[in-house]
Parts: sequence; C-alpha cells; structure tokens
Amino acid sequence: LGRRMASFAYEGLLLFGIGLIPGAIGALLVALTGNQHPFQNDTALRVITLLIYAVYFTWFWSVRGQTLPMQTWHIRVVTDKGEHLSPWRALARFAAWFAPAALLAAANGWTRWHGLAAMGIGVVAYALLALAHPQRQFWHDALCGTRLITVLPTRKA
Repeated sequence: LGRRMASFAYEGLLLFGIGLIPGAIGALLVALTGNQHPFQNDTALRVITLLIYAVYFTWFWSVRGQTLPMQTWHIRVVTDKGEHLSPWRALARFAAWFAPAALLAAANGWTRWHGLAAMGIGVVAYALLALAHPQRQFWHDALCGTRLITVLPTRKA
C-alpha cells in the first residue's frame, strides 16, 4: 500500500502539470482572438481536463500497463487473468476511479479548492478501504476485474 500511495502522490504531480494544458490552450486562444473564448469557461476547462486525464490513463494502462509513476514504483495494472487491459477496460477503470469524486464535487457545487480538499481526504479513506479487500486491492480494481501487481526490473547480462 505504501508503494501504491507513493506512486499516487507522484501521479498527482504529473496530473497537475497535465492539468495546465487546457488553461494554456484557453489562454492562447484568448491572446490570439482577443475575446473570451468558450474554452475559458470553468466548466469547459474541467471537462477538457477530465478528457485529457482519461486519454492519458487509458492509453498508458492499455498500451504499457503502467504510467510513469507506476513504472518508477514497479507497479503494473493487469486483468484478473494477468493480461494487458483493453482500452475499454482501462477507460472503465479510470471512470470507476475518478467519477465518484468528480460527481460528488459537481453535485455539491464545490469550488476547485473544496473539491481538492475532499479528494485528499477521500484518497486517504480509499487507501484505508483497500486494507479491507481480501487481496489488499483497490475497490475500483475489484469492480473492473483488474489488479495491481509488482513488476521488478530484469537484470541485463
């Protein structure tokens, strides 16, 4: 669980950087057009950011089985049978992971800071819930038929 949470913290840093992309694109459009662009709308930026995150995770999980932080911490996501994830299963895993927090924040009309604080508390609670799973897996993995495994690097001769 410690390695998974360390990987999660590292992932958070990368997601912060990736999350700047929609804002940069919106700022560029405003600079080029001189007008308020529809992508500058807060809701539009959140949706675009969520779509970028979905593409990021779906691609890495279905093609490599690992994001960069997962690779650093020697973690790979596979199906219950030990196979690579299909793009649809990877997308379902992303939705099961992100959707509850995003829907809760949207339903309550939370500001991004309230949502971020709630997400931080939720991450800790979610990690503790993994301790209740028989194989110590996260519950979205159980729901999606996936699991996290340790993949140690191989030594080259």
